[in-house]
Formats: sequence, structure tokens, C-alpha cells
Amino acid sequence: MNLIMRLMIVSIMMMVAAPAWSASAVAVYTCEQDDDASEADVNAAAAEWLKAAKTMKGGENLEVYVMFPMAVTMGESDFLFIVKAPSFAEWGTFMDGYEGSAVADSDKKHADVADCPDSALWELVKAGPE
Repeated sequence: MNLIMRLMIVSIMMMVAAPAWSASAVAVYTCEQDDDASEADVNAAAAEWLKAAKTMKGGENLEVYVMFPMAVTMGESDFLFIVKAPSFAEWGTFMDGYEGSAVADSDKKHADVADCPDSALWELVKAGPE
């Protein structure tokens, strides 16, 4: 009886947890823009990064956004670099192939445009009724 109850509870928990894993994964990088770089330089570097990312397994469906502040003080950062993946599975696949990839090369190539020392991975869930 005890084993059956455990299996039922685990099954229920898996059904409840499944929607969370279907949510989008969003990586938010806090970046500092080089003094000699313009917003156009940042956008060009982001576009090149995305082009390289889309050639990788897991990167085909990535979206990239650059957020520049309009009326706030962000402290030590100048902009946010946002990478959205449709799922955590795709994000994981992409990150598994990151080292030595074209995207890693793009990071090195644009090191004089910006530095993004801090990041966080977020779960993005659409609010409201389905």
C-alpha cells in the first residue's frame, strides 16, 4: 500500500511540474558598454552573436533582445542582453555546445564592445488564462 501511494504522489507531482519545464528559458546578462562603443555597435554585435547561435544545435529558435535604459540608473551596467529559448531543454542543448563554437568566437571578437560579467537564468511564463 505504501508503494502505491508513493507512485501516485510522484505521478501527480510530475503532472504538475511538466508545465514549468515547458516554459521559456530567458538568460539575462548585465552588461557594461565600452566607452568607445555606440548602441549601434552593441546591436551589431548582438545580431552577429544571434546569427552564430542559430547555426548551433539548440540555438535554431533563440531570440535576442538588447535593453537600453531610458530613465533609470542601472549602477555599474549600461544595458541588458537577453537571450530567450523556447524551452529549458533547448537552452541546455545550446549551452552544451557553447565552448569552442562560433558563438564563443563572437564573444571574443566583440570583447571591445561590451563586457557582460553577470547573468541569471529565468523562467518566463505567460500570465493570464490559457
